[in-house]
Amino acid sequence: MQSRRFCFSCLLLASLIAPGLAEEVLAGQRISGPVEASAIRVIDGDTVLVDATPWPNQHVTTYVRLRGIDAPELKSRCPEIHDAAERAHSALEELVASSSTLSLSNISGDKYFGRVVASLELEDGRDASSILLDAGLVDPYQGGRKKTASCP
Repeated sequence: MQSRRFCFSCLLLASLIAPGLAEEVLAGQRISGPVEASAIRVIDGDTVLVDATPWPNQHVTTYVRLRGIDAPELKSRCPEIHDAAERAHSALEELVASSSTLSLSNISGDKYFGRVVASLELEDGRDASSILLDAGLVDPYQGGRKKTASCP
């Protein structure tokens, strides 16, 4: 049985050229990493826009959904959920601001293939998802349907 290997740039390029095909062919493929990256901006409590450097002098800008977590939605109309989303967003902003370089690993395509799912390691070696989970700012998430949040 022949093993398939895909590069980080190939994964992202395929998603831009033929999103439907990329999702079907590459969604199950993983890139172990590490891939060095720097944060451009934090989108919400579980997504960061990064400039990744899969090889020297090659840069790829992509959205990274943090593996293993689900943050409350910023667009929620419920004040409590929106406030929780703001706290998660602020905490992730502080974490990435404290690191001049980030490291992506366990990288794969996301179900919304405009982004990738990856573990995000900070410059000091800590895992961003674990920190947010330990702080109670996000919920664990292993894929599939998310719990529907109801306003408390």
